[in-house]
Parts: sequence; C-alpha cells; structure tokens
Amino acid sequence: MPPPRPKALLVAGPTASGKSALALALAARFDGVIVNVDSMQVYAELRVLTARPTPEEEAQIPHRLYGVRPACEPGSVAWWRAEALNAMHEAWAENKIPILTGGSGMYFAALTQGLAEIPDPGPEARAEARALLEKLGPEELHAGLAKVDPATAARLNPQDSQRIARAWEVWRGTGIGLAAWQNRRGEPAPWDFAAILLAPPRDTLRAAIATRFQTMVEQGAIAEVEALLTQNLDPALPAMRAHGVPEISAYLKGGTTLDHAARRTELITGQYTKRQATWFRHHRLADPPLMHTINARFTFSAQFLESLLPEILAFLQTRG
Repeated sequence: MPPPRPKALLVAGPTASGKSALALALAARFDGVIVNVDSMQVYAELRVLTARPTPEEEAQIPHRLYGVRPACEPGSVAWWRAEALNAMHEAWAENKIPILTGGSGMYFAALTQGLAEIPDPGPEARAEARALLEKLGPEELHAGLAKVDPATAARLNPQDSQRIARAWEVWRGTGIGLAAWQNRRGEPAPWDFAAILLAPPRDTLRAAIATRFQTMVEQGAIAEVEALLTQNLDPALPAMRAHGVPEISAYLKGGTTLDHAARRTELITGQYTKRQATWFRHHRLADPPLMHTINARFTFSAQFLESLLPEILAFLQTRG
C-alpha cells in the first residue's frame, strides 16, 4: 500500500462571504496554517482594500502568502502555485493542516488540477502586445483578440489590460491561444483536498458589500491609496486595479466625489462576486467535496463549527 497522501482543506467563496472567519475557526480547531488564495492579498501595500487578515489574526494563527509581494512586481498563478505548495509542505512537516482560503478560482484550479506549462512567447511578441495595448487601449485590443482567439477573449474582461496583453503575446508567440494552453493542464498537486464552499444568497452578499467600502475608509483605505500613488506605478499592474484603488485614485485626483467612488466600488465588487459565484458553481475544487455548499453568509458559532467536525475528522483520519 502506498503511504497516505498529505491532506489540505480548501475554504472558497466570493468576496465578503465570510471565508476568513471560517478559516480562522478551522485553523484554531485543527492546528492549521492559513494559506492565501487571493491574487490581490499577496501585495504588501494593500492590507485594508483587500481585507487582509489583521495583525492580531496573523499573530493568533500562522498565515502564509499575505502581503509578500510589492505592488511593483506582478504576481502570477504559476508563482503563487509554487509558493503555496512550499507553504503546504512546510505546514505538513510541522504536523499542521494547511487551510487554503480565498476567492481566486483560477488559483484553486491550478493547485488541485494542475497548471499548463506555457512556452515563453519571446521578447518580440511581448513588445508587440505592449505597443498595441498602448496604441489601441484594452477594449480595442480585446476585440482584436476575439477574432484570433475567441475562446480566451470570452474569458476576459474587455478592460483587463494586463490579461488581454498577456493573451495576445501568447497567441502571437506560440501560435496557440492561452485558453487552449490552459486546457492542457499539468500534473495536479499530489495532495488530497476537501473543499468547503460558501455561497451566500445574492441579497445577503450585496448587503455585506454595501458596508464594506465605508468600513475600509474608516480603517485607512484613502491613506493606503495615497501611499500607493507616490510610487508612480504603471496603472496596468494588478495592484493598481484592485477594487477601490482606481476609484479612490480618481477621488484623490479630484475627478470624482468620495460618494461616487464608494458607489462605483460597490458596483464593481458586486459584479466580481457574481463572476466568482458562477465560476465556483461550474468547477469542483475537490472530488468528492468535504460537505455541501453553505448557502448563507458564515457567522462564527461553536454550533456551526461542531456540525463540520465529523466529516473533517473523517477526511483527516489517514493523516501520515
């Protein structure tokens, strides 16, 4: 018999669904290490606007891959996967359970299902993509991408300049669309995963999002963006496109009111959570999943956590 594979718990769901609270409760109960699965929470400058765990929470439970990258250095799913696997192995070696939590579905899929190794498109393709993006803008370049690589274009927001340029350079440099490369997949991580998916009703999620921006302002979001702007970073960088950053930037530059920035951020965040929910509905994070989808915003209670324990313990019982 082969030795049992290491185990990890996944706590997934859209923004403001209560993932962090549940992950903290599980980590406290099972002596866990929380590993970030959020593409924006990796940036050091964005603690408030990305709702990163507080310093007190980080002191209470070990956290990994939060605030580990400067905003001037864009992260990638390949970089994150390698770092996450390192963090998971370190946790397991210390006899702790890795608990991965976040809302970046592509990151979860890369971990559990494998990640395609895409060849380097080369400097000419990269230069062409940057030049076209600057000349045409993201929406027009997206329209051009839709003609040559419709499968990838359909997955991208027409205003997502970085991902559109990346898709263009991959198509030009390899002759194969990015979506086709991603569908090839690599080897999945040699771990056993069990997933808990938080899927609140839309009205519950909207109510949580409605109070989110004001809370962030009270916690220092405006000062956070002010500090970010002093770096004069490329606006196409992921950190510069985090929810709230463009809107507060416009407010600070006198282009809008704070009230308008709040409404705009709430709208964009709501649209994003809808896309997250759609992704999670159509993708399985583990097979079989640990338990049924939770159709309510999670509020910690001992009774709720106790109801999860039998299935979690059954999953972990072969831990080596």
